[in-house]
Amino acid sequence: PHERAAVLHRVAELIAARREDLARLQTRDNGKPLAETRALVDSAAGTARYFASVCETFEGEMPTPRSRDFTTFSTYEPVGVVAAITPWNSPIASEMQKIAPALAGGNAVLVKPADATPMAALALAKLFEEAGLPAGLLSVLPGRGSVVGEAMVRHPLVRKISFTGGTSTGRRLAAIAADKLIPVSLELGGKSPTIVLDDADLERAVQGVVYGIFSSAGQACIAGSRLLVHRSLYDAFLKRLDEVVDRLRLGHPEHDGVHMGPLVSMAHRDSVAAYVASAVEEGGRIRRGGRAPSDPALAAGSYFLPTVIEGLSPDARACREEIFGPVLVAMPFEDETELLAQANDSVYGLAAGIWTRDYRRAWHLASRLEAGTIWVNTYKKFAISAPFGGFKESGLGREKGRQGVLAYMQQKSIYLGMEQQAMEWSR
Repeated sequence: PHERAAVLHRVAELIAARREDLARLQTRDNGKPLAETRALVDSAAGTARYFASVCETFEGEMPTPRSRDFTTFSTYEPVGVVAAITPWNSPIASEMQKIAPALAGGNAVLVKPADATPMAALALAKLFEEAGLPAGLLSVLPGRGSVVGEAMVRHPLVRKISFTGGTSTGRRLAAIAADKLIPVSLELGGKSPTIVLDDADLERAVQGVVYGIFSSAGQACIAGSRLLVHRSLYDAFLKRLDEVVDRLRLGHPEHDGVHMGPLVSMAHRDSVAAYVASAVEEGGRIRRGGRAPSDPALAAGSYFLPTVIEGLSPDARACREEIFGPVLVAMPFEDETELLAQANDSVYGLAAGIWTRDYRRAWHLASRLEAGTIWVNTYKKFAISAPFGGFKESGLGREKGRQGVLAYMQQKSIYLGMEQQAMEWSR
């Protein structure tokens, strides 16, 4: 454990020392503004430090038996080879959230990065090599999921699958894991509600809602894509929201002051545009955005304006399916009963946000929301020490926290006989 901790500490130092290069590499790969990719690099370094500390302080268990004839203790051992499949939207942070706890638990790791964004994982593997990780404990295998990923997860020596990505792929991986009888961790899609109660601080809530959906150009599983505002505050809230959205700056992600860069690809931009078109067909009204920008300087890129849509039924596609782009659907609610019905009426349950001045009210509401992470008067804030995962079709298992290491280990109980006499059973 001490040797593993030393490697993780050295990797954290190397990541911090090469912060700018790693951030620019990610920006070139997926188009996120540098301010965001720098934060992702910092997160990766922090994750390495955290799990280095877990290595140093990890303990087994010694349950107290109800007998003087024996005593027992439990140890945790590696599962073996881990297949880690990561998404394109937050490469280096997502990869470290799998690599660090898996290595901390004593496993070997095969990483299959998204085929659109392989560069961060390859750079990370080089840093681990430089930090002294023994050969063979971390391999990066870029390529198509249907080819490389399929071969990895079906390999008989792979004893654990850890996946972050789309729900349909997650279902397929869960079926493969079930067939092999191996554990699987799945962090999947989301359609997160962000709730504004009638007593909310309007300005703080507007700014938080805008950040929750439009940072990363909406390309986040936790994006607050369903806005539920109390009817008494709805008109004033949407008016102020329009003003803030109008000031957001689209542009080259390496330029200072840019809020939103391009989407990851032209094909993905077309998918987002198709969802907006379907929303209009189903009766939605576009308040802001809804198209690619008209600025000639952005015409060659896969940009899409921050979009606000209202007037939709909760049954509309744009209200139910994960768009994974800068599209916010706004809906009013009358009372808490209606609110909970709307918020929980989703196959997903990854995250939610609540804006209110009353924390007692927030607590009671949070206890009834079906989501794995709930923010109150903030959004998209994370601690590596806090578990993360989803309810319902948003996934299985949890990442992060001390139990994040246990997800990559198996428990063994050992009994020590303390009897003074031989067993009497056969006499």
